Amino acid sequence: MSAVATPTPAPLQLTLSAIGKIKELLSEENNADLKLRVYVTGGGCSGFSYGFAFEETNAEDDSLFAQDGVAVVVDPMSFAYLAGAEVDFEEGLEGARFIIRNPNAKTTCGCGSSFSV
Repeated sequence: MSAVATPTPAPLQLTLSAIGKIKELLSEENNADLKLRVYVTGGGCSGFSYGFAFEETNAEDDSLFAQDGVAVVVDPMSFAYLAGAEVDFEEGLEGARFIIRNPNAKTTCGCGSSFSV
């Protein structure tokens, strides 16, 4: 009997606003090979910080998924911290920025780009 492969769930979801902004930025770069990397790194006011980058390649152990035509890459360490999170894009009086709503974060800093678990 062979094992049935189960798909890896996406560690995070993108809102329509985030997808629209990502597509806009990708269009400006004019490079169909770019993927959005979302990652967590040590540092920031609360212990961990979120990061975003566009990259052409991804490591073999990265999780790669697509949502509405946007390719997203998450490394294994960040995957654990981002499970169930949502990436959004907001424009307001404070400027325009990507934000992450993370159910795993116990506390966040005032700017919203740093968290602890």
